[in-house]
Amino acid sequence: MGKIVLVTGAARQLGGRFVRRIQRDPGVDRVIAVDAVAPGHELGDAEFVRADIRQSAIARVLAEHSVDTVVHLDVSAKALGAGGRTTVKETNVIGTMQLLGACQKSPTVQRLVVKSSTNVYGSAPRDPAVFTETTPPKSLPSGGFAKDAVEVEGYVRGFARRRPDVAVCVLRFANILGPEPDSPLADYLALPVLPTVLGYDPRLQFVHEDDVVDVLEIAAREPRRGTLNSGTFNIAGAGVLLLSQCSRRLGRPTVPVLLPAVTWVGSALRAIGMTDFSPEQIRLLTHGRVVSTVQMRETLGFRPRFTTAETFAEFARSRGPGLLPPERVGRAVGRLAELPLGGGPAGRTHSTHGAR
Repeated sequence: MGKIVLVTGAARQLGGRFVRRIQRDPGVDRVIAVDAVAPGHELGDAEFVRADIRQSAIARVLAEHSVDTVVHLDVSAKALGAGGRTTVKETNVIGTMQLLGACQKSPTVQRLVVKSSTNVYGSAPRDPAVFTETTPPKSLPSGGFAKDAVEVEGYVRGFARRRPDVAVCVLRFANILGPEPDSPLADYLALPVLPTVLGYDPRLQFVHEDDVVDVLEIAAREPRRGTLNSGTFNIAGAGVLLLSQCSRRLGRPTVPVLLPAVTWVGSALRAIGMTDFSPEQIRLLTHGRVVSTVQMRETLGFRPRFTTAETFAEFARSRGPGLLPPERVGRAVGRLAELPLGGGPAGRTHSTHGAR
């Protein structure tokens, strides 16, 4: 008998892609795809079960199908469909609690993979230049998806203590981009004009959708020789990009705004439904965040196919041309850099988290 894998969040694009991928694994016998809403995409030969992980019925699903591997992807910053922030938080936090409670009672569950986020580190002015998996945040996230991710990981650690026989893998993904991204940051980068925080040029990391699916498959299997896929791992493409570089490559102009006014701008954008410009995203666009991926490469044995820059290039191609052609912007920036004051200290906007 091969593995019986249950995947939550199957109605989302990422969940659907993973469901279709894991079916190809010769070691997998059946895939049970779970979500509270019916997916709008194909799931291959997977069996779809319409179930809300916030309800205790998820325990019956685990028992009826004798599931041995659970891949929890229903942890997200955006609602699916018409749901609001309350629905997202309930699914992230209460849904995770119910799912872990069901896993704890199940005698068949042997492996748990949880999708988390580098948002757990927060973004603060005194943050280290690079976060490792064991670096404590200088300031814990106080709300939004970042706080959800912190709570989810806390429940997962408690589960791991109560069920030491279960292999647990937590994957902290950097900002996920690609041709079909589904995140508040992707919505922000799709704006025709990007509001930025005056005086800040944060460093950002990205991970490609294809790499996300690849690493999830590695985490859901038995570890390969010389690797370990239990524990917590940062997942990101190599390299970093400044927000100013992102805007130029998109061909989208920026509008620097004083920090106190950014909150008002974010509220306005949320009110008209353009993007969820939340306080946590404002902090990211102020201070940035960069994580170490040494453990991802050396312990988990995963090397992304796409760098941060290549991931962003894929995203930029999917968005179409912006208001300003990137080539013209690049030439203009080059000419400014050649001016006497263009390259001097007084003419530079500092990038955070590494310019010390």
